[in-house]
Amino acid sequence: MERPEAQARIAALSAELEEHNRRYYDLAAPVISDQAFDFRLKELDALEKEWPEFASPNSPTQRVGGAITKQFETVAHRYPMLSLSNSYSRDEVAEFVARVEKEMGRTQYVMELKYDGVAISLSYRNGELVRGVTRGDGEKGDDITANVRTVRSIPLKLRGDFPTELEARGEILFMRAQFDKLNAARAKNGEELYANPRNTAAGSLKQQDPKDVAKRGLDNFIYALQGEDLPSRSHFENIQAARSWGFKTPDVDRRFIDRSDNVEGIMAFIDHWDKARHALEMDIDGIVIKVDDRNAQEELGLTAKSPRWAIAYKFQAEQAVTRLNGVSYQVGRTER
Repeated sequence: MERPEAQARIAALSAELEEHNRRYYDLAAPVISDQAFDFRLKELDALEKEWPEFASPNSPTQRVGGAITKQFETVAHRYPMLSLSNSYSRDEVAEFVARVEKEMGRTQYVMELKYDGVAISLSYRNGELVRGVTRGDGEKGDDITANVRTVRSIPLKLRGDFPTELEARGEILFMRAQFDKLNAARAKNGEELYANPRNTAAGSLKQQDPKDVAKRGLDNFIYALQGEDLPSRSHFENIQAARSWGFKTPDVDRRFIDRSDNVEGIMAFIDHWDKARHALEMDIDGIVIKVDDRNAQEELGLTAKSPRWAIAYKFQAEQAVTRLNGVSYQVGRTER
């Protein structure tokens, strides 16, 4: 194979495999078999080894892991990655709406599921993923780009008409089925089971070998965009645009924009998902309420730790009753 032909074949295979990844992981609508996908991936891997000058850091071959990371570099966020104000009180949610509308007048809100995972910031330049950073302290976080590239629902290259530079904020998490699959394998091997999906996701992203991360089967949802040239001043519309660029975003029926009776609409959304959350394919621990208009967001501003245009309503911790059947006592000799 000549050099131009190799370059063209690597580019074509990369584009095809990323599209198959999207169809499989985001759309649940694959059009080729796993075996056919693996054959193409092996061909691409062989070509990149023969022609390394044409291999991209965002190649589909990086989905299975790259070089081992000895230490994660701490880097600054371009935009602060603040935490949301949390509330367990519906009265506080009503107070939030009243405060916003006292300052801004009648306002539109977006309600979203609050995923129980690990916050991540993804930076793109010219449509290519250049960095994935944890929240850290909100100002700085750990650069875990190599591990992020193994999460197949995170696009390595965007498609369509996207801004030259943007940051996508989201949550890396485990779907319940994948978490149960991991624990079933550990039980079979006589290993200690993972405690919960959220902590396991956090631990997975701190693995030094991306190949180990790739084996975990992590997933991702994007819920915010940052950048100078976003297509809309509506948060809701920007998330819809992000979906068209290749990001995995919440289904429209799991998001709600209210234009009428704000407090009642918000409470109805909370009530619905407080009951329906157990039927979801992932864990959530509450609902996030955001002002939709980005001009209003900028005018409302930030506190030292959180935006004044959003609040998170946390579901009450679930309680269960268990029976203590017995206690075994053992007395042993210890040396002092």
